[in-house]
Amino acid sequence: MQDLTSPAGAFKAVYSTTLLIWSIILIAALIAEGQSKLADEVSPALAYVLWIGAIGWLTMVEGGQGSLVGLAPVHYNFYKATHPKSYLVTKVCHEGDNLDRYLMGRQLMVVFIVFTVNISAGPLEGAEIWGLPEWVIDMFLGSGLAMILMTAMVGQLNSQVNASLCMLDYINNSFALFTFWVAMAIEFSGLLHSSYLIAIIVSMLAGKPIETKEEPRTTTQSIFFWARVLVSLAILVFCFYVTIFALFEGKTTLWDGVNTGAALVIFFFLVSIVGMLEGMQIAFFAVAKLKEDERGDGVWAKKTCNLLFKGNGSNLPGFMIGRQLMVVSCMFFVARVTSVVAPEDNEDNMLGVSDSMQKLFETGLLGALIVTIVGSIAWQLVASAFPIAFLSTPITYILLSGCLFLEFIGICSGAWVLAAIHRNIAGFQRDEVYIGTAEDRALKNMEDKETLHGALTKLPGFAESAPKQLKKLIESDPAVAEYVKDYMETSLRSMQEAAEKGEAAGAP
Repeated sequence: MQDLTSPAGAFKAVYSTTLLIWSIILIAALIAEGQSKLADEVSPALAYVLWIGAIGWLTMVEGGQGSLVGLAPVHYNFYKATHPKSYLVTKVCHEGDNLDRYLMGRQLMVVFIVFTVNISAGPLEGAEIWGLPEWVIDMFLGSGLAMILMTAMVGQLNSQVNASLCMLDYINNSFALFTFWVAMAIEFSGLLHSSYLIAIIVSMLAGKPIETKEEPRTTTQSIFFWARVLVSLAILVFCFYVTIFALFEGKTTLWDGVNTGAALVIFFFLVSIVGMLEGMQIAFFAVAKLKEDERGDGVWAKKTCNLLFKGNGSNLPGFMIGRQLMVVSCMFFVARVTSVVAPEDNEDNMLGVSDSMQKLFETGLLGALIVTIVGSIAWQLVASAFPIAFLSTPITYILLSGCLFLEFIGICSGAWVLAAIHRNIAGFQRDEVYIGTAEDRALKNMEDKETLHGALTKLPGFAESAPKQLKKLIESDPAVAEYVKDYMETSLRSMQEAAEKGEAAGAP
């Protein structure tokens, strides 16, 4: 957590909070004067509702992710009585592969919410406020800085800070439950199922089977699954076609004066940057626990790891903060490049589609799908399969340096102040108040799932923590490896059955 009591920390917090307040005032005034896309085309009132509602929902989407991922090892019986809504969410989320499904649906929610914020509060070309100097307008509105600071600090970093410490309190409400089911519904709809095809291809290239906690699909389930994959693939191709067509026809909210070729280059460049940043966090965490000599032999892999893990390792969380700001920045620019504009009075709808389809184009959903699948999930899958290769490029080092610079200047330090205010108003308490630490639970024979159920510890994970001599024997003798695997699987089944009996009997 950032030290706000030091002179440097206090200075960063003050100037960052001041920038945040100024940004919110500018955006509110922009909407009031009808100079955002939605305020101009519909009404400022609707723009306000969507802007505030989208940012509010984003706080739960981001905080909910941190809470649900962080609570995965903790058995829900430990907090069933104290946090009934948290219990309802986690009981479903942590069953089988539901956490992965939720994370996929949630990914589209984040992108779509950012696109919604851009439509409702993004400035029109040539917007003016209160006669402010042009350089002020260009700095905060034209560049998107005000939108980026507001979205990153209010909607994302603030909630991530609180959810990392107060997971149980953060999702103990109906809003969190609703958000979870919306994410699950998005995944079930099949819109993102082409991501599973990418996962299968990547796993084949890497020679690694896709891990699952569920039984193999039945014939009916397989037909339903692959049907959604094909539909998702067709929708993705259609999204690309419409977006590129709109760019060539000048039918997006891209800045005036940018030619078609440049617009196309900007689009693919920004999507690639988002993908790199999404993949980098996966690759960095994948190598964080490796020995230094296992992190790659390439020059750029070594330079990247030396920068990332130098000193006390504070550059890794520093990267996450800077990365958040950079990803949001890219998403706002992508939203501007891909958002389709309404036709003029004397023009037909784009591609001759119906009015309802034209309105769908204008929502930004098509661009959101492209960014989610091609600019996010696909890169995460590649990075998880080939983390060392992902580190071995100069682009990774450059982006890491840029993220660390953004964190160093403290432009998002206001998020810590906002998080403290939010935490006090909501009355959040740290999770240890309710369930103790993992060590406390172990002392009371209330072990977490990693010990009790083993759901998060995958074979041969047990062998990895075995004594050195046993490791060597496992590696040299396949029969021993198979015996250890069978033994641990049998033990896990026994513990699972015992846990389920305890749960049925009302165990705490």
